[in-house]
Amino acid sequence: MAQAGVSANRLELLQIADAVAREKSIDRKIVIEAMEDAIQKAAKSRYGAENDIRCEIDPKSGETKLTRVLHVVEVVENDSTQVTLADAKRRNPNAEIGDVLAETLPPLDFGRVAAQNAKQVIVQKVREAERERHHNEYKDRVGEIVNGTVKRVEYGNVIVDLGRAEGIIRRDEMIPRENVRLGDRIRAYIYDVRREQRGPQIFLSRARPEFMSLLFKQEVPEIYDGIVQIKSVARDPGSRAKIAVISKDSSIDPVGACVGMRGARVQAVVGELQGEKVDIIQWNQDAATFIVNALAPAEVTKVVLDEDSNRIEVVVPESQLSLAIGRRGQNVRLASQLTGWDIDILTEQEESERRQKEFAERSQLFMEALDVDEVIAQLLATEGFETVAEVAYVDTTEIAHIEGFDEDTAGEIQARAREYLEKQEAERDAKRKELGVADELGKLPGVTTAMLVAFGENDIKTVEDLAGAVPDDLTGWTERKKEKDAEPVRHKGALDGFDVGRKEAEDMIMAARIAAGWVTEEDLEKMRAEQAAAVAAAEAAKAALAAPAGAKA
Repeated sequence: MAQAGVSANRLELLQIADAVAREKSIDRKIVIEAMEDAIQKAAKSRYGAENDIRCEIDPKSGETKLTRVLHVVEVVENDSTQVTLADAKRRNPNAEIGDVLAETLPPLDFGRVAAQNAKQVIVQKVREAERERHHNEYKDRVGEIVNGTVKRVEYGNVIVDLGRAEGIIRRDEMIPRENVRLGDRIRAYIYDVRREQRGPQIFLSRARPEFMSLLFKQEVPEIYDGIVQIKSVARDPGSRAKIAVISKDSSIDPVGACVGMRGARVQAVVGELQGEKVDIIQWNQDAATFIVNALAPAEVTKVVLDEDSNRIEVVVPESQLSLAIGRRGQNVRLASQLTGWDIDILTEQEESERRQKEFAERSQLFMEALDVDEVIAQLLATEGFETVAEVAYVDTTEIAHIEGFDEDTAGEIQARAREYLEKQEAERDAKRKELGVADELGKLPGVTTAMLVAFGENDIKTVEDLAGAVPDDLTGWTERKKEKDAEPVRHKGALDGFDVGRKEAEDMIMAARIAAGWVTEEDLEKMRAEQAAAVAAAEAAKAALAAPAGAKA
């Protein structure tokens, strides 16, 4: 009869393990290990925590085996876990130094306190296993859209029940003015999964551009199949968005595919985004064309690109200015985010006034530098000469062919221009020495005397000073504020006003590091090779992601 009772307990143990494993969707082995830990803890409480007690549960029969482990040593320092060789041989004649003896303990009768403690251990272990499963399940789903139910709303943050886990949409990741109620079905984008003490935190968003991209992928089969590709997305959540698309098949119109029959596809996305207006724009490899498209519905008459500073100047008719800028600068801001260019918008009148001002400034410069009258200075400016250096070193015939000029006049103008530049160079060199800028800095490739003066004024006085700089220190940088309506702030660099782009600044700094002995040419070649390999790997990964669904590499 007693044997039957033991068997029933064993069977019940396995049934509990199976039920917990099924309910929590975790491995049965983990539940049994949790039970072993609980019994082990209870046994230590009974026999003394200083003992090394192990518990094993047979996963097939449910039989529980308790053992006390003793290590065979020459000199016993802790009699709870160690035993001398002589004592060990009395129990096992074959025992040797370094062996481990397992002493079987009688079955444990759980008291009320021991049972409660065991229950806590099991619950804790199962909860940890459940959290680990949630983390492993969702960490690989970052970048996906998930469906859930609103569980509760706390201070504007929405807790979403995803079935076997919970996600959180923080207030700033929700679409502004979007109202959700308890029990509402909601879709969101997983952008991060983190391990935290209270369990894995699944961070969701409805405001990120990626959410819109994935919605279009779900609604537009051509995007899902990889025929139409989304190149970039810019959003002002809940208000307006721009999305740039391109087709790999010339017979398919990417904009039309995204709009759908009678706008059905785009309306499905707009409905999910609480009425957010979506401008679908055809992407173009030519930056000027793409930016003109991005500023739609405004009409553009002229664009001027500055590739070094990644800025573009857009000229629009007076009647189109407010449309191009948009309400509170929304249109131009989204176009800038979409294209990656800083966009300056001018009216035709403003551009005309600026051209006239520049013409007058150039004419004045030539009058003062070349000691000529206004007519000659204006003729040079009209012919497109912008600096005294251009006048000094251009082929003489380019000046001589100007109406009213001859070769003698051209030669005299060039002589005056060179004399002016030499005088200017001498003044700059004196200024550079006065500022304490080292001669070695001027020997670096690409560095001019005017740059040396600028370096000195910005506390870059030695090769080591330049070697310790970063490109932004030379070219300046634009700080974009987090506030939607805030204008970007331009921070000046040491070489602001010089025709020096980021690449030239990097080369200048690297030349200084070589001159200072910080790196060698061999290090530089190795670095370039590693960068090229990294770029190639990134391009390969990008191409793989853009491949049609189901395609095999």
